[in-house]
Amino acid sequence: MIIRRYRASDQGVVTDLWSRAVERAHPFPDGEGRGERARVLRERDLAGAESWVAEREGVVVGLLGPLRGGSAGGDGNRASVGGLFVAPEAQGSGVGSKLLEHAAASHGALSLEVFEGNDAARGFFAHLGFTERGRRTDAETGRPLIALERAAPLKSVGWLHVRDGRLLSVRTRGNDTFYLPGGKYEPGETAREALSRELGEELGLVVPAEELSEAFVIHDVAHGKNGRRLHMTCFTGGPQDIVPAPGREIAEFAWFDRREARERCAPAHSQVVNRLIAQGRMPG
Repeated sequence: MIIRRYRASDQGVVTDLWSRAVERAHPFPDGEGRGERARVLRERDLAGAESWVAEREGVVVGLLGPLRGGSAGGDGNRASVGGLFVAPEAQGSGVGSKLLEHAAASHGALSLEVFEGNDAARGFFAHLGFTERGRRTDAETGRPLIALERAAPLKSVGWLHVRDGRLLSVRTRGNDTFYLPGGKYEPGETAREALSRELGEELGLVVPAEELSEAFVIHDVAHGKNGRRLHMTCFTGGPQDIVPAPGREIAEFAWFDRREARERCAPAHSQVVNRLIAQGRMPG
C-alpha cells in the first residue's frame, strides 16, 4: 500500500469511495453520500485542498482530507482533518490508521470531528489516541458532533542490529525496559544524523549518517508517555562486528530473541520483531 497526494484524476473513484463509506458509517443525514453533498465534496473539499489517498495494487481504497493548518514542529497548531474515509471492502486492514499516521508525521498534532452516533469511528479514533475536547450540534443535520484531538507523535530513530538472529537492545539507568538503540532528534538534525549521534553517545559506536539506510517506520504507543503516540524511523547499516561501550545514561545492552524481546522490551518492539521476522532477519 502506498500513500500519495490526491490528484484531480482520482475524483471519480474517490467520490464513489466516499459515498459508499459515509452511507455505511452514518446514513442518517438526508442525502448523505450523493447529490448536493457529493457536489460539495468534489467542488469545495477536494479542489485545491491538501488531501491524501491510500492506494493498494493500483486501486484507491482510502481518502484523508482536506487537511488545514498544523505543523510537525509541535502541538500548538493542530492540523484539522476534514474527513477520513475507507472503502467498505478495505476497512479493518490498516488503511485508516496509515493515512492518519502519515498526516501526523507531516503536520504533528491533529484534530477532527465525528458524529456522536458513529460508534465504530469513535472506537477507532480512541484506539489511535484521540481524546474528546468538545461538542457541538451540526447545523446541517441537527445531530451532535464530538471534537477530538491528538498530540503530535514523539519522533525518534532506532537502529536495527541483528546478530545470530537476536536483536540488539539497550536499557537506560533506572529503567527495567529495553529499547532499540537510538532516541530523539535534536533541532536541525535529519533522522540519519540523529541516529549517528545517538549511537556514538549511547554505545560509543562510529556510524556515519551516510551509511544508514531507512528500513521502515513504526507507529505505536510510546512507552511511559501516558498514551502518546510514537513515530519511530528504523535504520539498518553500519558495522556488523561491533563492541558496544555503554555511555551516557545506558545501563546495559543485550541481544534478544523473539520471546525475550517481547517480554523485556518496549511495546514498539513487537512491531519491529514482526517486521524483521517477515524480512527473514530473525527466526519466527
